[in-house]
Amino acid sequence: MRENEDQSSPNLGKLSLCGTPIGNLDDITLRVLKTLQECQVIYAEDTRHSIKLLNHFGISKPLYSYHEHNMERAGLEILDKIRAGDHVALVTDAGMPGISDPGEMLVKLCIEAGLPFEVVPGVTAFTTALVGSGLDTSRFVFEGFLSRDKKQRRQLLEKIAKETRTLIFYESPHRLKETLKQLISVFGERDAVVARELTKRYETFERGKLSDILAYYEAHEVKGEIVLLVRGYKMTTEDEMAYDLSESVADHVNRLIKTGMDKKEAMKAVAIQRKMKKSEVYSALLED
Repeated sequence: MRENEDQSSPNLGKLSLCGTPIGNLDDITLRVLKTLQECQVIYAEDTRHSIKLLNHFGISKPLYSYHEHNMERAGLEILDKIRAGDHVALVTDAGMPGISDPGEMLVKLCIEAGLPFEVVPGVTAFTTALVGSGLDTSRFVFEGFLSRDKKQRRQLLEKIAKETRTLIFYESPHRLKETLKQLISVFGERDAVVARELTKRYETFERGKLSDILAYYEAHEVKGEIVLLVRGYKMTTEDEMAYDLSESVADHVNRLIKTGMDKKEAMKAVAIQRKMKKSEVYSALLED
């Protein structure tokens, strides 16, 4: 970590990245409320949205914008305030600043400048959706918003088509159907979930095959904030048998054992694929 400034200096303020509710205002944490009450100034993605949150909790503080269109100027402004001793709070429209959000850049600026910051955790839409999805939660990958460019979107989907972890995306209502069509085209038929309006009055989880969900939204209007989750790729026998030339015989055998084969079956499979004698496979295991 690069320390350009003395974080222990009593003259320095700090930045607090505050997680705010994604719908239900009761989800705000006591620590976030305390931070918003104690800070000198608040920066928000959309001041019109955040003022409603602050008014709801009776918090009155100077409120400024920090978003993707002004983050360079506003970011430097925030650093100057921290250097001057101000405690600055950053909030996004909903959820955690820094997740698919320009707050990520502000954290990098603080690290570069050696200025103090803290993360005050709160609700996140993608973890809320994952837990309620019914899909595998032990291993997952968050892809955020897909590119608006159809070609770039397809290239990314092709790149992750054989990702075995649960895939999580953010998507806008007007692009959902097009994305579902492209997922079917690239991934084929898979279990998926559309989590919509999480923690709000009309929260819904639409579960099924990708084609079933597409058919549903072809017949129903799409509204609200959306998290799209897709089951990871299921390895086939052909995938399990495939190997890279750089993979050792022992690693190849052990990988097949992890898929459920017993040692004898795995050794036989490796011998067949590598065109080796079983005795040669056995010798390679002893040498490893």
